[in-house]
Amino acid sequence: MYKHYMEIIRIGSQPSGIGPADWFIGTVRIDPLFQASDPARVVGSSVTFEPGARTAWHTHPLGQTLIVTSGCGWAQREGGKVEEIHPGDIVWFPPGEKHWHGATSSTAMTHIAIQESLNGKVVDWMEKVTNEQYHSKS
Repeated sequence: MYKHYMEIIRIGSQPSGIGPADWFIGTVRIDPLFQASDPARVVGSSVTFEPGARTAWHTHPLGQTLIVTSGCGWAQREGGKVEEIHPGDIVWFPPGEKHWHGATSSTAMTHIAIQESLNGKVVDWMEKVTNEQYHSKS
């Protein structure tokens, strides 16, 4: 059953978490923002990457939207070039597109990550991004 009323989630009411080493390289903080009640499927978090930190390669069954809020970062889809992303930029990864994202080697970056769950799953994690892949700008 889902809620039939407005809900306000107060700042600081949800604890920050550390990005698990299986899914991230470097220091990453995850601040949960929202997780909609059924039948809605949307989930949102604020993710902060310290310089050099990034995700592992991954996909999302229903895609992912990133909204960069501070710093400077990099994002790459499989087969594409490493793209620089800045505050105000919005990045969309279609369903099933293999990609990674994180901070640059010298600047921290924070983004809001929004994705929908499919059968309770929002992400499929894969292998880690190598230093060679991370530093490639081709």
